[in-house]
Amino acid sequence: MSDKNPQCAICPVEWEKRYCRTHSGKAWKNCPSLIHTKLLEQAREELRRNPDICEIARQSSIQEGEGYGNRDKGYRYLHPIKPRLEEVIEFAGRMNYTRLGLIFCVGLRKEAAMVHNLFEDRGFDVLSIVCKAGSVYKDEIGITRNQQVDRTADRETMCNPILQALVANHHEVEFNVLLGLCVGHDSLFIKYAKAPITVLAVKDRLLAHNPMAAVYQCDHYYRYLKNPVKKSTAVD
Repeated sequence: MSDKNPQCAICPVEWEKRYCRTHSGKAWKNCPSLIHTKLLEQAREELRRNPDICEIARQSSIQEGEGYGNRDKGYRYLHPIKPRLEEVIEFAGRMNYTRLGLIFCVGLRKEAAMVHNLFEDRGFDVLSIVCKAGSVYKDEIGITRNQQVDRTADRETMCNPILQALVANHHEVEFNVLLGLCVGHDSLFIKYAKAPITVLAVKDRLLAHNPMAAVYQCDHYYRYLKNPVKKSTAVD
């Protein structure tokens, strides 16, 4: 791996003393803030020349600040005061979005109904699009019966994030909210959707859609993640 690759996640400089927090701070050898000055200027120019993008950045920062209490007392006294659901609603309002796309997994259909109604109660025009839209069988993309979720079924319908994106685009959704899409399916939706996207919740079947639980327990109950068992090579 090149020493030019940014590795901010393992930067040894204390957060309070990092250059990315204050210009009087210190930077690691591969700090992108210092290495990629041309890209930094490109990013700044994008904000300067595109007022719509700049407004998203501006309102995002305002939303970030207003998610904390005790801001007048200093960093060490900050505490969160809003759940993400409320912040999504507030941000959409700040951006003057009126038409929201709720892009959800069928496994979270009950939760999706609740969120759909909450959005409508706040005055938004809501389109909710389920992952199985289109009713396309998985064998169309080369999935065998043995690879299906339910191997006892003759045929199984696939998740269709590209169709979800195309439907959202067709109906001119202004802001897409993802709720529980699978790994990879979310990637395809993000690739094909035209409007801005935020994520309300991600799919984690084991941990009640809270993937950070595995991270927090990586030294304990989920220590196997750091010590994966090597699969033996089959010999014919």
